[in-house]
Amino acid sequence: MYGMLFSIKSFISKMSPTDMKDGFLNFQTSRYKLHYYETPSGVRVVLNTDLQVGSLRDILHQIYSTFVVELVVRNPLVSQRDVVRSELFKQKLDSFIRGLPFFAPRPA
Repeated sequence: MYGMLFSIKSFISKMSPTDMKDGFLNFQTSRYKLHYYETPSGVRVVLNTDLQVGSLRDILHQIYSTFVVELVVRNPLVSQRDVVRSELFKQKLDSFIRGLPFFAPRPA
């Protein structure tokens, strides 16, 4: 996924080098919509949704500021380069995502 996101960002910056204030926000296929948020420090937050879901820039920023900063960045025991393995982080993020108005579990 990293390679795809890198290529899309590179392509967008070459196509529109003067109007990149918002940058790459989302990418849509015939089956899903990928929402993308990148912080100035290089942390990337990605969320896949159905095609009908609108812009999630504010929600992705909230995920970063509420969960990543509070539970990962401010935790001195967590290395910034490692995969997040915190159960508290996973539980809180899962609860937040399930509470969003567009979330509905798929039938089995």
